[in-house]
Amino acid sequence: MIGLFILYLALGAFAGILAGLLGIGGGLVIVPMLTFAFTWQGIPHEHILHMALGTSMMSIIFTSISSFRAHNKRGAVRWDVFWRITPGIIVGSFVGAWVASMLPTNTLKVIFGVFLYYVSFQMITGKKPNPSRQVPGKPGMFGVGGVIGIFSALVGIGGGTLSVPFLTWCNVVIQTAIGTAAAIGLPIALAGSLGYLINGIGVAGRPAWTIGYIYLPALIGIVCMSVLTAPLGAKLAHTLPVATLKKVFAVLLFLVGSRMLWSAIAG
Repeated sequence: MIGLFILYLALGAFAGILAGLLGIGGGLVIVPMLTFAFTWQGIPHEHILHMALGTSMMSIIFTSISSFRAHNKRGAVRWDVFWRITPGIIVGSFVGAWVASMLPTNTLKVIFGVFLYYVSFQMITGKKPNPSRQVPGKPGMFGVGGVIGIFSALVGIGGGTLSVPFLTWCNVVIQTAIGTAAAIGLPIALAGSLGYLINGIGVAGRPAWTIGYIYLPALIGIVCMSVLTAPLGAKLAHTLPVATLKKVFAVLLFLVGSRMLWSAIAG
């Protein structure tokens, strides 16, 4: 157990550095790393991705609070947008976690692999939507929040990959879009974590120290280290060629996505 906990500390440190350095959501890094770690650990195949997604969701609660507080100090959170989109986010995230718990591991691998392809393409091309409209009203925001919540819970992320482009499209300046997305990550993580926790209770074959689909040793190790190393990653962002690193990381995401898709097909 001590050896495994050291592994999760290392994974958390790596995830935190990448999050701070490249500005990517922790779940994008944590889910594939946990998938490989759980496979190596010998956790039953049918639970591996569910536990990776649930544990990632729970870890985002802590990283989101830290992130949006920092953005809020700079006045970069649109709280009017946050409150309008949150009801849809909560419903969508809970539904997404429920749907994920019903899907077999190989199906989830395909969904996550395709999502990694999408993010990889975005990072390589740098494509962003042109600001062409205003933030919709409450019904529209509920619908958008529901969609963002469902997909975020399905792939175990805080939603920034989806909500930042949407807010930019709605003429929200990029710094404020990022800050608001960080705040939106909290209700996504809370509702998604609750969904994975409830739907995993009583499922046979899960390892010890697991609550629902949340694996506590991995959660504690990741949260402890990612909170400490994210500022280091942000500091390195001012000294390293981030644009080049993003392209390298995009290739890595493409390879990880391909590996997941291949394992789903082969399995």
